Amino acid sequence: MCMPTSPHPLVIRFGRLGDTVLLQPLLHKLQQRYGEPCDLLAIGTWPQGLYADQPEVADVSALQTPHRPLLLSREQWRAIGWLRQRRDAPVYVCEPQPRALLRVQRMLRLAGVPSTHCAYLVDTPLREHEHWVDHLLRFGDCTPSAFRGRCDTLVVDPGAAPQLRVDAAARADCERWLRARGLYGHPLVLLQPANKRTLRWNGVRAIEQDDKAWPLQQWAALAWTILETLPSARVLLCGCPREADYLESIRAIAASEAVLSVADELPLMRLKALLACAHSMVSVDTGPAHLAAAMGCPLVVMFGGVSPAHWAPRAAPGSVVTVLGGPPHGSRVDALTVEQVADAWCGLPPTRHARWQAVA
Repeated sequence: MCMPTSPHPLVIRFGRLGDTVLLQPLLHKLQQRYGEPCDLLAIGTWPQGLYADQPEVADVSALQTPHRPLLLSREQWRAIGWLRQRRDAPVYVCEPQPRALLRVQRMLRLAGVPSTHCAYLVDTPLREHEHWVDHLLRFGDCTPSAFRGRCDTLVVDPGAAPQLRVDAAARADCERWLRARGLYGHPLVLLQPANKRTLRWNGVRAIEQDDKAWPLQQWAALAWTILETLPSARVLLCGCPREADYLESIRAIAASEAVLSVADELPLMRLKALLACAHSMVSVDTGPAHLAAAMGCPLVVMFGGVSPAHWAPRAAPGSVVTVLGGPPHGSRVDALTVEQVADAWCGLPPTRHARWQAVA
């Protein structure tokens, strides 16, 4: 471990929700190595909420418009100032995308961060069939040249999974919302039908163009099967606000008062709290599936053409993730039947840790 006076290690990742969730084991490892919690530079509206009340994170800076030209972006210049204050820190750049990596490197140069303080994930190639979390943990054994000899390499369980907390305020907010919606006390089964490619600027992407898409009728049929199996349940159709019409189409087909679309009602902190108390979730391969696993929510996740070996959500202790589809077994979610998905959901073991929502 480094001396306690070491600066906070700095982690940079310009990824989506799932990418940011998958950083948690690396952040924990670097906290152990350096004896200090990490600072995180990321993008989007989710990083602060994800890492609120997490002991491995000290400070988060997140860009909301990372793709604007640097000369036109006050936000990026503020981030450069934030980086300048941390130029003595060891920096772990977890960005695999070439364009984003060039942007990060430019920001680090303008902030005066020495190259000897930086380690880059692209210098640690992903191994065949290696999970992304294990890849990040291997990267966490690297040490920027300026810090070599000052930190020990730690032995970390290769099966490490992201684990996120939910604070008391978010729990209280979620409970108030559940009571107001008449959901409190019911087993809550969450369905996450959409992914980042589902919607285009001019409407829903054609299903043959999206390997992660499952027909609306099959989502409705799955909801019916869940309610037949667990009559006291409520099935919640989850997604972001722009997906509300898409989810409403599923709710209309299901035509049941026990199936509700809640896309406009789930800010991130409430979603975290909901996942911490939900009975289970069924999702396509997308960011909220990783969040569900990190919150310990029993999960069935359907894969298309992306390899689960690299990207399957990792189950937090006391929970389970069941993966369907994906190479080498398949390349499209719509090849999965309702019966396959329903059987996988029925096969989720009982939750082994106490849920904070009392059952009426």
